[in-house]
Amino acid sequence: MKNAKNFYLVSLGCAKNTVDSESMAALLEDAGYRGVDQPSKASILIVNTCGFLKPAIQESLETLQGLAHRKRPGQLLIATGCLTERYRDRVAQEVPGVDGILGTRRWMDIVDVIHTLRAEKPPAVLYHLPDAPTVGKDERGVLRAAIQGGSSYLKIADGCRRPCAFCAIPAIKGTAVSRPPEVILDEVRILQDMGLQEIILIAQDTSDYGHDLGLRDGLSDLLLRITQSAPRIPWLRILYTYPGYVTDRLIEVMASQPQVLHYLDMPLQHAHPDTLRRMRRPANMEWVHSTLAKIRTAMPDAALRTTFIVGYPGETEAEFQALLDFVKEVHFDHIGAFPFFMEAGTASEPLGDTVPEEVKQDRLQRLMTLQEGISLARNQALVGRTLDMLIEGAQDGISIGRTYRDAPEIDGLVFATGEAPVGQILPVRITGALTHDLTAEFISTSRPR
Repeated sequence: MKNAKNFYLVSLGCAKNTVDSESMAALLEDAGYRGVDQPSKASILIVNTCGFLKPAIQESLETLQGLAHRKRPGQLLIATGCLTERYRDRVAQEVPGVDGILGTRRWMDIVDVIHTLRAEKPPAVLYHLPDAPTVGKDERGVLRAAIQGGSSYLKIADGCRRPCAFCAIPAIKGTAVSRPPEVILDEVRILQDMGLQEIILIAQDTSDYGHDLGLRDGLSDLLLRITQSAPRIPWLRILYTYPGYVTDRLIEVMASQPQVLHYLDMPLQHAHPDTLRRMRRPANMEWVHSTLAKIRTAMPDAALRTTFIVGYPGETEAEFQALLDFVKEVHFDHIGAFPFFMEAGTASEPLGDTVPEEVKQDRLQRLMTLQEGISLARNQALVGRTLDMLIEGAQDGISIGRTYRDAPEIDGLVFATGEAPVGQILPVRITGALTHDLTAEFISTSRPR
């Protein structure tokens, strides 16, 4: 058919999924295919799905169903990602017209799947879900990064070995597999040569990096090696660390290496020990308080982000109040919060979904209302300070970007008067504070338009 070598790819879910999508796109382009921005221009439609929580599952199914409904004769629709790894039969049943189902553990086989589907007698629905024990073993030399403006996510590991009761990721992706440090360092140098200003290290658990390679405190070692291999990358950011594995040495590396941003994302999930034990999460809150104090002593300007689940099975009002008290005491810069969603097949399923939905929503609103006041106060304390800003866009006399305090897509933005080139880091003076965002003016000697 016309446009037989064109593909249209939709990436849903987290930044880790985005990296997988970019890797698939790179493999397709190496094979002579070309990405397009409209499904009507493509012969191959690909949806890299998310299967982590019920809203994400529903979004993935609806996206697939929408493309299936508009699919023309000769077009192929391929579902890949976490949802297909976990609910392969559900995808086939609820998306009439899907041609191929590719699991997340074999994203690197996308070209092979297309060739099979274009054979003379392909099956009604091609399932390509080989019994791979985990993801991450055969990357086919593709760059495991997702570049967005002057920033790039870089995946350092995949899979997870943690026993969290609410999480299906180990079942979806398998146990943790760290990428070889030499490969990561080669990729960092490539990104440096491309002019990237920020590299964001991601994995299901970045603080577990190197455990399967026999490395002790592997993330600290990797950070040091990155700073030596790519000295021209000004910003290195860490996401998705795990409580109990943010070591004193990691804090020391973050504090002593100018390239490593004073920003740490450590999803805690709750603050009451009984709730954490039911979650099968680290429940030593003394360690949490001690570690947060060490971080702020070593880096007084540290920006701290965490994530919480409200309405977990058995969560009492007293347990939830302990979470509120903890948030009041610690004053995080950023918080992500979600109501609990029961996931079939997880260790939390036998507990039942015991907290009524209206209670979950009430607790979620109370938590986020509390955090809004904290976030606003922390932003107001920045007014008058000078911070570096990574420019991500400019229009109508305003530049939009981020400081070290904000990770892309999940935190706040800075709106600075004047238009500056995308991808530059320039100093700005903070002039105003909103709940999540800041306003600023440029103070660079080479003043933007």
